[in-house]
Amino acid sequence: MHAPLLKTLGGLVLTLVGTAVHADEITVTDVAGREVTVDAPVDRVILGEGRQIYLLAALQPEDPFAHVVGWREDFSQADPDNYAAYAERFPELKEIPTFGGFKDGTFDVEQAAALDPDVVLMNLEAKTATEDAAYDDKLAELGIPIVYVDFREAPLEHTVPSMRLMGKLLGEEEAADAFIDFADAQMARVTETIEDADPERPRVFIDRAGGYSEDCCMSFGPGNFGEYVEIAGGTNIAKDIIPNTFGTLNPEQIIAANPQHVVVTGGNWDAYVPGGDWVGVGPGADMTAARAKLEALTERTAMTGIEAVENDNVHAIWHQFYNSPYYFVAVQQLAKWFHPELFADLDPEATMEELHQRFLPVDYAPGYWVSLKEH
Repeated sequence: MHAPLLKTLGGLVLTLVGTAVHADEITVTDVAGREVTVDAPVDRVILGEGRQIYLLAALQPEDPFAHVVGWREDFSQADPDNYAAYAERFPELKEIPTFGGFKDGTFDVEQAAALDPDVVLMNLEAKTATEDAAYDDKLAELGIPIVYVDFREAPLEHTVPSMRLMGKLLGEEEAADAFIDFADAQMARVTETIEDADPERPRVFIDRAGGYSEDCCMSFGPGNFGEYVEIAGGTNIAKDIIPNTFGTLNPEQIIAANPQHVVVTGGNWDAYVPGGDWVGVGPGADMTAARAKLEALTERTAMTGIEAVENDNVHAIWHQFYNSPYYFVAVQQLAKWFHPELFADLDPEATMEELHQRFLPVDYAPGYWVSLKEH
């Protein structure tokens, strides 16, 4: 991939001149269980999702965009506040070519080939669509490997292997190990306490992107935030209703389950639903506005008469914890809400601040969660 070469795709001939960076051929196993041969350390990377920068930033905080030659345009829309923070520090990110999605069939193979990538990092959830559209075959014909990572479908199972994998590809294995050690230590502060105390578990409803649409209510089954709830010492009311990671509950199911806590996932989604009822938590969020929106969501039919609303145990937390390697912070905050006495000395805010100070290139700005209980 680093010598001048010719690549052909459907009659299109591209003359590509690579860089002179020394690389060795290695074989890795990605989270889809595929063995992939790559020249590493990689020098030119396409991100199949812009939010993969969450992982890259922790591995190469001095310059997370140094090797990114193209990425999907979702970071600026799904997480505009962090995008702005990164753009201020690394303005060159605005010049990186953007792509459509693999799942919606708008990825441009010819555009990707013209960027001469050493690897395309793809999210596991896009695997079926990638194969159905034969993107994998077309890229293989060009000698461009796909490596699958995952921090959404099964974050607690796949985030650490994904981080190790990306560390190996980038030659940043020590940085990956340091981040993983930190994440594991922070998770243990919750899991060990829950195991020792074996507390009574409150019933919890996770309202995925509550207020994003008028439909109610998206939630999580046994995976992702649903699993975070269980680890934090709660019982996810949807775990036996929604069979997979993502799904929907109707208002009657929520009322019948009578959750003792409601946790709404929120973010700044003006790009998708301008002026929507979603709760705008995230870095630097307006807490007064977020709390007002959270309170308004308790007026929905699905919240009628439930214990969580009666006791003000209604909370909102940053949606992107479902889709980033920062899951351990969410678990800590959930545990503190569910078991305040057990976790009186646990400070998730301090954990998030230390995460930024030690591993990330942007400064920490509070605003990642809010609760009606704080009134």
